[in-house]
Amino acid sequence: MSDPETLLRTPLHDAHVAAGARLVPFAGWEMPVQYAGVRREHEAVRGAVGVFDVSHMGQIETSGPQATALLQRLVTNDVERVPVGGAQYALLCREDGGVLDDLFSYRLAEDRWLTVTNAANHVRDLAWFRDHADGFDAEVRDAAADHAMLAVQGPRAREVVAALADGEPPARMTAARLTVAGADALVCGTGYTGEDGVEILCAPADARALWDALLERGAVPAGLAARDTLRLEAGYHLYGNDLMESRDPITASLGWAVKEDTGFIGAEACRAVREAGPAERFVAFVMKEGIARQGNAIAGGGVVTSGTMSPSMGVGIGLAYVPAAQAEPGTELEIDVRGRRRRATVVTRPVYRAPSAPGRK
Repeated sequence: MSDPETLLRTPLHDAHVAAGARLVPFAGWEMPVQYAGVRREHEAVRGAVGVFDVSHMGQIETSGPQATALLQRLVTNDVERVPVGGAQYALLCREDGGVLDDLFSYRLAEDRWLTVTNAANHVRDLAWFRDHADGFDAEVRDAAADHAMLAVQGPRAREVVAALADGEPPARMTAARLTVAGADALVCGTGYTGEDGVEILCAPADARALWDALLERGAVPAGLAARDTLRLEAGYHLYGNDLMESRDPITASLGWAVKEDTGFIGAEACRAVREAGPAERFVAFVMKEGIARQGNAIAGGGVVTSGTMSPSMGVGIGLAYVPAAQAEPGTELEIDVRGRRRRATVVTRPVYRAPSAPGRK
């Protein structure tokens, strides 16, 4: 277990303590797992608006004449197609196709990018970027300390942010500079809940005033536990659970974010899996009884990577890798839950689609 004295704290730590948050170690940080309760926070995001402190996420700035060429070499998607002010989801891979991380990159200018990494992978990702920058006229800079990051999510998220901003929040998969509650901010039309909303990056010194302004407008503080139930209903991957170095993005059902012709590191390995067809596939499932958890074995092969009780559906749901022959929606699965076989059915993602939900990230 992490020593509390060595855990990092976000600029909003005092706000979490004041709000009565239960704080836990997460990826080297002391983070709020919940405030008033997971179900209440989950339902606030699904029904109105919630706000998450995601300042633990890492950021890498890549700039210079060949910044785009460097990113094109590093990540799986086609970054050259992203306009200034655009955003894109992609993966970072080893030569053998193993996934090192999944990322969002924002094109701030023609030759300047900001890439958001998972907190637990930030140091490794930064080193990977720098190690592969040789030969490119580009600078790689650790930008994690530059920003606090707040995710405002839910059907009322844009309304709440617009009331505090000097302009309209940007559309899905775009980003814009706005003043929000008096703070200069990068507002991004992205999120991790299956709901509409934005993610706001601002100077750490401005984070508390922005947080308080969002709460005054009705945003409900939400912690890591609700973030997990929300992303599971949306069918989104979590690195360390559903993504890992031992599996490639094609097997992980993320082929839509993989463009082999760009020549990224691992492209040929991914191409080989796509052409042969993966032996395993990543699927979502709904339980007919009980709740499956990470690591539960599936009869006939396969393993659960994430599982929870869905607050929106009232049943157990989860994500898993299964043999390709068991991956079709409607396929019945038997999952070993604490020594008992529990029945489940493969379903399409998202597992739960909210009325206000946007398209795929």
